[in-house]
Amino acid sequence: MTTGSQLLLDVLNGAGIKYIFGNPGTTEMPIMHALRQFPEIQYILGLQETAVVAMADGYTKASGRPAFVNLHTAGGLGHAMGALLHSKIAKTPMLVTVGQQDTRHSFRDPLLYGDAIGMAGPAVKWAREVLHPDQIPPLVRRGLQATMTPPFGPVFLSLPIDVLTGETSATAGSASTINRTTIAGGLQDLATALAVFQPGRMAVIATDEVDACEANSELIGLVEVLGAPVYGPSWPGGMSFPADHPLWKGNLPTTATDMRVLLSGMEAVLVVGDNPFIPYLYSEGPAVPESCKVFQLTHDGSEAGRTYQTELACIGNLKASLTALLPFLIDATRDHKQAVGAVRAFAAVEREKRVASLTAQIAEERQRTPIPPLVAASEVLNALSNDVIVVDEAPATMMHVRALLEQTPVRRYLFMRSAILGWGLPAAVGVSLGTNRSPVVALVGDGSALYAPQALWTAARLRVPVTFVIINNSEYNILKRYSVAQGYEEGGNSTIAGMDLSDPPIDFAALAKAFGVSSQRVASADEIEPAVRRGLSSGHPNLVEIVIGTS
Repeated sequence: MTTGSQLLLDVLNGAGIKYIFGNPGTTEMPIMHALRQFPEIQYILGLQETAVVAMADGYTKASGRPAFVNLHTAGGLGHAMGALLHSKIAKTPMLVTVGQQDTRHSFRDPLLYGDAIGMAGPAVKWAREVLHPDQIPPLVRRGLQATMTPPFGPVFLSLPIDVLTGETSATAGSASTINRTTIAGGLQDLATALAVFQPGRMAVIATDEVDACEANSELIGLVEVLGAPVYGPSWPGGMSFPADHPLWKGNLPTTATDMRVLLSGMEAVLVVGDNPFIPYLYSEGPAVPESCKVFQLTHDGSEAGRTYQTELACIGNLKASLTALLPFLIDATRDHKQAVGAVRAFAAVEREKRVASLTAQIAEERQRTPIPPLVAASEVLNALSNDVIVVDEAPATMMHVRALLEQTPVRRYLFMRSAILGWGLPAAVGVSLGTNRSPVVALVGDGSALYAPQALWTAARLRVPVTFVIINNSEYNILKRYSVAQGYEEGGNSTIAGMDLSDPPIDFAALAKAFGVSSQRVASADEIEPAVRRGLSSGHPNLVEIVIGTS
């Protein structure tokens, strides 16, 4: 006989789960005790549940493997809900569990008991409670497979303490092997349809799904055959196309009107992945011009034609399907080679102009004090080698960082896909774990950093090589700019309550020290690059605070 908690860990071990991201309480104690029998599985302790889920999210995005999360009852789940909603929006594969009160006295409303299934339901693909130790192997396997089945996303299980301590003769069994490299149907028809449009008259929009399917090189091959300008989604989770490629045009804007204007010269768009047309503020009309035809290739059948009518949508694994599509496309566009060459040459010239203009702007702004956000972003990127991963949750500098990636490529760029704050700082810890402790630079706004600073302690405990760069303007600058843009006030100086973080000032050096992380504070542009280089060369978690201006 074996206990439910032992059986749970046996199933996880067989499925190749290396980490449990958690913050334990009484209902999780059976799992914690059983972990001593499974040295292959490491417990990653987070001090608050937002940090726990965000670390798991970063791990999964970086590794491509599902994460296993264990929270404490309904209260712990409540703390984690913002991060869990982010993971749902970002389509992050993870199996989230909570330890639940003993079912034998749940009718008495015991302390820490709550409707975990009802709470989790809106933020996950499906949720259920395990009712007997015998159910653990099939439900855990089902959860791990469901989370990796398109559409990706979190799955939830409630684990009552009496199920974890109960005994069973059930065995873990073997992990399932599932091949999901399905090739989409209709690819020859898609190639024929795309070949109708002359190079430069059709845009490709590459979403996060490309990264999830590891189809980046296949996408480059497609784009270079089409000679098509490439955009990212309006609110990305990363970069699915290299920013230094001449055909890269940046991300879509964040209002439907601006997207429509940008695409107005296009006769068609090919969406590679899920919906890229995600608006932020409301604006009148659709994101896609009425005269522009939409084609789509995605692994998620629920995304095909979801918002905008498609002329043709093909469903299948992106890597396999793009590989199969390319020969059809080469044959269908054989008369376009000269035109494709002209489009690429023009795009290269335009790229050089953008880079030169940005370089000149940086040189001009570098003389200003306090440090302008563009200069801060430039100096941070100047310190990075191409093996560094950038995790970004710094609203003041994010647009500048993306523009600068055209001339300063990094190993990978990850962004807060949902705009729900508190993800970046802990996600960076998970990203390093998910890439065998690769160096990571996390750009985090001063406001964002305060949502889950407890992850600094986990970084120190694990000694992961993460440099946390706090972009500090001592205010909610994005809200100030919004209030002025919307006409709530004039002159650019917000008088709305709750916009300033300066009275008293937040001492990030003291915060870092409290969690066991060394820190540096810089207030001049010349200090930024050396400070970030020192942080990276240390090989340990560290924090660099950059004091910037507000424009």
